[in-house]
Amino acid sequence: MATCFTRRRVSGALAGAAAITLALAGCASTDDDGGDAGATSTSTDGGSASAQEILIGTTDKITTIDPAGSYDNGSFAVMNQVYPFLLNTPYGSPDVEPDIAESAEFVSPTEYQVVLKEGLTFANGNELTASDVKFTFDRQLAINDVNGPASLLYNLDSVDAVDDLTVVFNLKNGNDQVFPQILSSPAGPIVDEDVFAADALTPDQEIVDGQAFAGQYAIAAYDFNNLVEYTAFDGYQGLLGPAETETIIVNYYADSSNLKLEVQEGAIDVAHRSLSATDIEDLQGSGDVTVHEGPGGEIRYIVFNFNTQPYGAATAEADPAKALAVRQAVASLIDRAELSEQVYKGTYTPLYSYVPDGLTGATESLKDLYGDGAGGPDAEAAAQLLADAGVSTPVALNLQYSDDHYGPSSGDEYALIKSQLEADGLFAVNLQTTEWVQYSKDRSSDVYPAYQLGWFPDYSDADNYLTPFFLIENFLANHYENQEVNDLILEQGVTTDPAERQAKIEEIQDKVAQDLSTVPYLQGAQVAVAGNDVEGVTLDASFKFRYGTLTKG
Repeated sequence: MATCFTRRRVSGALAGAAAITLALAGCASTDDDGGDAGATSTSTDGGSASAQEILIGTTDKITTIDPAGSYDNGSFAVMNQVYPFLLNTPYGSPDVEPDIAESAEFVSPTEYQVVLKEGLTFANGNELTASDVKFTFDRQLAINDVNGPASLLYNLDSVDAVDDLTVVFNLKNGNDQVFPQILSSPAGPIVDEDVFAADALTPDQEIVDGQAFAGQYAIAAYDFNNLVEYTAFDGYQGLLGPAETETIIVNYYADSSNLKLEVQEGAIDVAHRSLSATDIEDLQGSGDVTVHEGPGGEIRYIVFNFNTQPYGAATAEADPAKALAVRQAVASLIDRAELSEQVYKGTYTPLYSYVPDGLTGATESLKDLYGDGAGGPDAEAAAQLLADAGVSTPVALNLQYSDDHYGPSSGDEYALIKSQLEADGLFAVNLQTTEWVQYSKDRSSDVYPAYQLGWFPDYSDADNYLTPFFLIENFLANHYENQEVNDLILEQGVTTDPAERQAKIEEIQDKVAQDLSTVPYLQGAQVAVAGNDVEGVTLDASFKFRYGTLTKG
């Protein structure tokens, strides 16, 4: 279907202008102290923040801003501001609509056609054409990075650039009900083929220097996990409209207590991800800030590596029945209500299945199967499961968590989980912690037998809590394989009858609950804290925090 055509390049005048912009961006001030951006950032001219500048603080960490190499909330938070998407979720809605696309539709059951708007450009002046779109998705599949989102493209066979404005996605299975949503996910940011490598990740600084951005904002200054300065990109022609504020500066904090202090004292305008439950409770009593809450699709869960967990396939005592009994015992001992109230003051609520409450197809498959059968823990039931499988106790379990990625309460959360597992002598837990940048590499390299993950959805559909985790080729890389589950996941994605699709989603949860590839236990809300003079904080069912609506009086 593809035909040859010539890509139009940026003119010399535009290229020169881009070079001047980059040179000026290099002069922007950053916090040289690094790490704990305990450092209060100021505007790039050395003064305090103005009405045309908003300062944001976060403890989230960036893995990389190359869309092919990251699949985490901290990195996607940057991507949502600076990259264009073919389809996106408008403010206030979880349903996708054309973003930089003029139209998007199935022209046959296995062909999804997207027509781009005319005159699209990147911030460097390069034209954004169908060739860039094809390049974007071809490189996702070619690189297939273990920490990237390529697993979301499981149904994509090939991409054809028909002409400068028209792209056709050829799908393996027809009538894909989630593919439009996937185009708005971390697999979907459109990149500049003249800046990004086709078969390897591109370093962050090369991306920034190349100004390969076409979202509401471009990045003017970048200090990895210390500071990102955004400037509004006036060439954005997408669904979200122009950014309301010219300059956004995001500081990265190592310590959430500093983040809380900075927003409370007005040194920054907005704090988003992640304050402790105690800090949020305290800030709700302050008259100087407003605590904004929105619908939450975030979940917390423990992942088991089927090769390296106790009695896993690669261990000296490999035994599938004993390995399953260990997972079942963990599921029977976790007290979700205690974690919710004691650690999170109710800002997270108990979760008993894989799809969170509120989404179509959500069940409570784990509640009846484990613990006391009503959602509570049961040590006797856990002991019986282990005894029946011939497992000697206490079971030695190495359990890992990240101390800097999922908020300041992770330490308390996992200290309590350790206590719950050890209370009756059934487990001896070796609790360890690692910073996120290393953690994200180790967890997919069989280093951790069991470990913490959180999930912030890419799109508002139950599929996003199933496909990345439980296909045989999955993001977790934890060696879980169940062909029946794999096939059901593929089937639900192309089932057009809503009731039939919902039944398949429920069946998948029931089957995974029997296998316990992961043990989900908490579901949380979105929270941002902002000064009272800040407006436009939007925490909606898209689950994306976008800076373009923010303004300051």
